[in-house]
Amino acid sequence: MSDFHTMLEDLTPAQRDEFVRTLPEKEKAELSQFLVETQDIWNPLAGPQTEAKDSQADIVFYGGAAGGGKTDLCVGLSLTEHLKTIIFRREATQLTGIIDRMTELLGGRDGYNGQEKIWRLDGRQIEFGSLPNPGDETKYQGRPHDFIVYDEISNFHETQFRFTMGWLRTTVQGQRCRVLCAGNPPTNSDGDWVRKFWGPWLDPHHPDPAKPGELRWYYSMEGKDLPLTNGDPVVLSEGKTRPATPQEVEDPLVEVITPQSRTFIPSRVTDNPYLMGTNYMTQLQALPEPLRSQMLHGDFTTGQEDDAWQVVPSEWVRAAQRRWVKHPAHRILHSNEPYNSSYFPQMTSMGVDVSRGGQDESIIARVYDREFFDTLECIPGHFVPDGPSLGAEVLKLRKNYAPVHVDAIGVGTSVVDWLDGQNIQVEPVTGNSKSTMRDASGMFKYRNRRAEIYWEFRQALDPKGGSRVCLPPDGQLLADLCAPRYKIGEGNVIQIESKDDLKKRLGRSPDKGDAVVYAAIDSPLHFAPPASAGRGGNKHRVKRGASWH
Repeated sequence: MSDFHTMLEDLTPAQRDEFVRTLPEKEKAELSQFLVETQDIWNPLAGPQTEAKDSQADIVFYGGAAGGGKTDLCVGLSLTEHLKTIIFRREATQLTGIIDRMTELLGGRDGYNGQEKIWRLDGRQIEFGSLPNPGDETKYQGRPHDFIVYDEISNFHETQFRFTMGWLRTTVQGQRCRVLCAGNPPTNSDGDWVRKFWGPWLDPHHPDPAKPGELRWYYSMEGKDLPLTNGDPVVLSEGKTRPATPQEVEDPLVEVITPQSRTFIPSRVTDNPYLMGTNYMTQLQALPEPLRSQMLHGDFTTGQEDDAWQVVPSEWVRAAQRRWVKHPAHRILHSNEPYNSSYFPQMTSMGVDVSRGGQDESIIARVYDREFFDTLECIPGHFVPDGPSLGAEVLKLRKNYAPVHVDAIGVGTSVVDWLDGQNIQVEPVTGNSKSTMRDASGMFKYRNRRAEIYWEFRQALDPKGGSRVCLPPDGQLLADLCAPRYKIGEGNVIQIESKDDLKKRLGRSPDKGDAVVYAAIDSPLHFAPPASAGRGGNKHRVKRGASWH
């Protein structure tokens, strides 16, 4: 290995890169180990930074609070433990601080190509990337790296994160691959997916909480992350997982799933002795709440900052979710309590957001007594590929002759047609159709139907009106409902961000939010159910013209 050292010393950065490229895979691995063992350009701080460096998790989220040495960990690991790194920031201009820190550690910019934004150092390659807009992630398709870094992870769309993470791999034997996410608590609803992805560590209501640094294993199926007890390979059998046999692991015809591990390691400015000698802590203490708790203590539970033009305030949704667990309807619907004929909630409406194919889900929302929203039914698109199949799922859940409100744009029309053919009261929802209503004050008109139904739902949640709406405690639902923004146009017209524009901004579709808002529409029944309909709801038929229900 000393021969490698002598040869590398006499080569330019470009010549070193070409030399390493031509090495056999075994010698590349030996060179990588040599670089690690002789590297003293960076050493981690004792405490959380060292714990993050040594963590065996495939995906590490490090940080929470400000000042814990997140940037140094990103730069240090790329310089000492990996051969091919890419460091992402949401905006390209935000990469300056990382490049400056690397310049400081290296004592210059030898090997850095500013046009390509790539640093080549003795066989190592460190690339800097940005993802300012949804869809930019495709620019990095097919470019593998053994170390992928997302600095300020809460600023990225979940779709960007998952897509680019798919290129984590290496052909160098013995070279470890891992993902490092660094950042603070999200300050708006766009980053709520981070709380969900690391739910066992960040969600105080998670049913199976995890300790800092503890590893949890997951595999992805139908766009969902599903937990496993360890990292052993598994295979799917009849919709369930079981351990893969050694023969199955070696068989290329068997689809073996290798779970990925993740963890969260919190850090604070108090873990960084270099910053503790400055006035940085005083600056953090002077921040207004909730920013102070987020940046000083890394508190993921404090309120996030709403956009000034956000349609539905976050706290109104959270208040409705807190009411949900206390609602008497919940105890009756989801428990073994004996049925009391004097009170049972009646299903008054349903809302259906239809999947657009692929991993997209169809969402069915149900409302009881016009205020209690039951848990959402989420059905993968391939299970309900057409109108009749999704319509059949709706009928399984429908009670009390509840009107069914369906997104009637595009593929939703087939669901509407099928339900109508079954003589079901179906109410098509077309967002761009005309609205003739005004808001509760009478001062504002609605640009279209979409503006009408979202603003009416906002008014239903307003605590000043004594709201009794109960929403299920679903983090994705919270993010979806709080995502749309509005503006007031000429003539006091309320206009809501279109679904297409919202999808471009978020990098995902707010399907759960749309289904709930559709279900909140108060459509009058075309016919009244009999008083004897009782708990079963659909056991009795009501004649409507020549049709039976």
